[in-house]
Amino acid sequence: MCVGLPMQVRAADAAWAEVEGRGEWRRVRTALVGAVAAGDWLLVHLDSAVERLTAARAAEIDAALDLLQAALGGVLPSGDAGFELPSAQSAAALARLTGQSPASGDER
Repeated sequence: MCVGLPMQVRAADAAWAEVEGRGEWRRVRTALVGAVAAGDWLLVHLDSAVERLTAARAAEIDAALDLLQAALGGVLPSGDAGFELPSAQSAAALARLTGQSPASGDER
């Protein structure tokens, strides 16, 4: 399974950034997202930044990855996940999340 990791920029130059997240440091290419600065959040896949993230979205992804890691370790989650899973969101909310326009009639 291929998974993008939310990572925060610690230092950057023209084409690369030093990022930290999920307990590790990496040097990643930034060609797909353009110039970045310390403090920015990026979704990193195969040592390339593929998307800019808000801090809130990075936290949601981290929480989902924590749940996945726990489940793979045989630990069942208890209580609230801390965010709404996409399967529980309305079509309009999913469209906003993915940057698309909702279909007419899906405004709930």
